[in-house]
Amino acid sequence: MRNKVLIYLSFFLLLVISFWYFLFNGTDAWQAKLPILSYVKPFSFKNQDNVTFTEKEMLGKVTVVEYFFTTCKGICPRMNTNMRTIYDKFKDEPNFLIVSHSCDPERDSVPQIKHYSDSLKVDTKKWVFLTGRKDSLYFQARNSYLLDDPKNSLEKIEDQFIHTQFFALVDKEGKVRGQIYDGLKQDELDKMKDNITKLLNEKSSKSNFANNIFNP
Repeated sequence: MRNKVLIYLSFFLLLVISFWYFLFNGTDAWQAKLPILSYVKPFSFKNQDNVTFTEKEMLGKVTVVEYFFTTCKGICPRMNTNMRTIYDKFKDEPNFLIVSHSCDPERDSVPQIKHYSDSLKVDTKKWVFLTGRKDSLYFQARNSYLLDDPKNSLEKIEDQFIHTQFFALVDKEGKVRGQIYDGLKQDELDKMKDNITKLLNEKSSKSNFANNIFNP
């Protein structure tokens, strides 16, 4: 009798496990979520075509974010060579975007970033280049994307200069996810590519940014 009870219980437990496996396997609920690090705050900059670009252009897209400047002779060329591999891998994904902000907007005018983007021969609907007010650009780097220490904002804006090799990854709802990735390290680039795929497969409302922070 006792053995029969154990058999029935084991069978029932197996049925329950199988039910939950087939219910959630392959869905977002079954998979571990990438941690949320921050939220994208409202902004308005100009792109390489002198068209206003805001946070709403990122809604519904998985976005890789970086800061660079067009006259950089140091890490920026290496960063954007590596960014090109990300662009080539995901450029045909309809919900993928790269956004490169200038950290030297005094020199990186709209014509300058247009010349730079043309030199890369990329689709600027998939890889966007932005310039604008220095204080606004730096605010976003520090407070939305966590690409620089916010304490650095205590200096006079004219004395500040962000020069970072790090990339941020933003999901379809405006949440910075996973980690901050070193754009010069292949293992972190590979990890970011894997996480881009995960975020592309995540379901999104596609109508609101996280916590409705960009809605009235």
